[in-house]
Amino acid sequence: MVITGTTKILSVIGNPISHSLSPIIHNAAIEHLGLDYRYLAFPVASERLATVLDGFAAIGLVGSSVTIPHKQAIMPLLAEISPLAQAVGAVNTIWNARTGWHGTNTDVAGFVSPLAAMQRDWSNTTAVVLGNGGAARAVVVGCHQLGCGKIQVVGRDVAKLERFQSSWAAIQLPMTGSETQQQVTITTHLWTELPALIDKDNLLLVNSTPIGMYPQIEDSPISVEMIQGIGANSIAYDLIYTPHPTKFLQLAKNAGMMTIDGTEMLVQQGATAFELWLKQPAPIDIMRQALIRQLHDIQT
Repeated sequence: MVITGTTKILSVIGNPISHSLSPIIHNAAIEHLGLDYRYLAFPVASERLATVLDGFAAIGLVGSSVTIPHKQAIMPLLAEISPLAQAVGAVNTIWNARTGWHGTNTDVAGFVSPLAAMQRDWSNTTAVVLGNGGAARAVVVGCHQLGCGKIQVVGRDVAKLERFQSSWAAIQLPMTGSETQQQVTITTHLWTELPALIDKDNLLLVNSTPIGMYPQIEDSPISVEMIQGIGANSIAYDLIYTPHPTKFLQLAKNAGMMTIDGTEMLVQQGATAFELWLKQPAPIDIMRQALIRQLHDIQT
């Protein structure tokens, strides 16, 4: 793919950024569609974030993905932020508008997509979210949009859990397929309560922690004993995509649970951003295939 004087630029910014797989999936989509675009990864130090945004605007960069450590820091620098991103408390996608840089969060759409495709009454489902960091906030919003009957967030620090729970008090969002605004309602629990929380059917168990991520591939946030007998009506969802699958998902599959890994969330959030930037449908199958090939190359 050749870059010329007419090529439009998309990007991902973060620090570090060399590990990002976003260029793989976006450039595969661009090449498949025959577009004169190129998606590039830029390492950006925190103290240079505002300068970089000014530079991006000056060169006419169309849009950018935003990853760690800039998802929160970039918010005061934007002219407009979507209500969804405000609720999550993080922006992962920006685009250059006439009034300045606008931002939203596509992680929620990425998380929800494989779940929304299931024919399921989510009001009978209890979502148990492992972790209470930034990724957990996107998961909570997604579970709320689905209409999960209960949302239970599990962590290890009482003070952090209390702050996490109280932060949702003034936030109201519509559920999927509804214009009616409803308050996000969750309960928080210490990790010691986890065995009792997951001793049920119709469970959506989500790992939003880094436990089990490469290179600690033998680690898992849950044990074999915790999930014995949960049943086939329950789902294990890991936001991690390397290794593929994680130990957590291996244990869940062996216990008879349905499993979803982080590759689908990465692809779907990227596709949502792609469509926002380019105003056309993303070739999701092409993006997914490119990601799976890359992960296979990494692991072999």
